[in-house]
Amino acid sequence: MTTAVSTCPDCTEAVPANGDVRVTSIVECPGCQAELEVIGIEPLEYALAPDIEEDFGE
Repeated sequence: MTTAVSTCPDCTEAVPANGDVRVTSIVECPGCQAELEVIGIEPLEYALAPDIEEDFGE
């Protein structure tokens, strides 16, 4: 198993992706603790994860 590494789009810290990472997986940046969404596997690429909005059925 290899560990892929890419950079955080917010703080440019190196962020490893360990294990079974897939597109739409969420990882946390070790530098700024931002939630990052995997948007590409080869090469590994991150984007800031969208905020989850509460839906009250309205």
